[in-house]
Amino acid sequence: MASMMRKLFVIAAAMAAASSVTGCMAAAAVGAAGVGLMAVQDRTIGQGIDDATASQEVKMRLLATDRAGYAEVDVEVANGALLLSGPAPSEQHRQTAEMVARSVASVHTVYNEIVVGPPSSLARSAQDELITAQIRTRFAASNAVRAVNINIETYSGNVYLMGTARSDHELQRAAEIAASTPGVRRVVSFMQVLAPRGVQSYAASLPPTPEYRGDDLAGGPTR
Repeated sequence: MASMMRKLFVIAAAMAAASSVTGCMAAAAVGAAGVGLMAVQDRTIGQGIDDATASQEVKMRLLATDRAGYAEVDVEVANGALLLSGPAPSEQHRQTAEMVARSVASVHTVYNEIVVGPPSSLARSAQDELITAQIRTRFAASNAVRAVNINIETYSGNVYLMGTARSDHELQRAAEIAASTPGVRRVVSFMQVLAPRGVQSYAASLPPTPEYRGDDLAGGPTR
């Protein structure tokens, strides 16, 4: 019990220390290029800044808690939905990361896709970067997808899509394009549809395509 209390105290202290400098760091992270990108996205510049600030805040708090343990954890935020992905050394790290993410006021949904295990090899990381680049290029070349609205994270061949689509068809096409990219094992879409009634979460399962090598293609549940 005493050991657990000490751990919680260390986490709380790290979060407090990180939050004292988060505002300045986040403001620096959202530079002219970032604001320029937000201006052409379907989300507002204000929402884009909120998302970038939340992502930076969570990442800083995690690194302040355990720099080595969270070095490869990626934090992506789109329209208030936050995705945690990548490797962490223990289940406690995984649970702590989610607790930290949920503590940020502008975040309304957390998707915890952290995998407990060792860091990726350099070769595996390079392959994931290549997959992300290929998907981004294919999105840009597609008339059915507005690539600027979609964020892509890849870990160990697993692709996570975040952001917004203007219709169910666009959202479906984005998942299909990602799934048929060489080297992709699995696609999970956390994208949302911009509709007259507001932003709607997407969740659907699709059968594999002939080019698709993997387990499944699914939109994850809101957690």
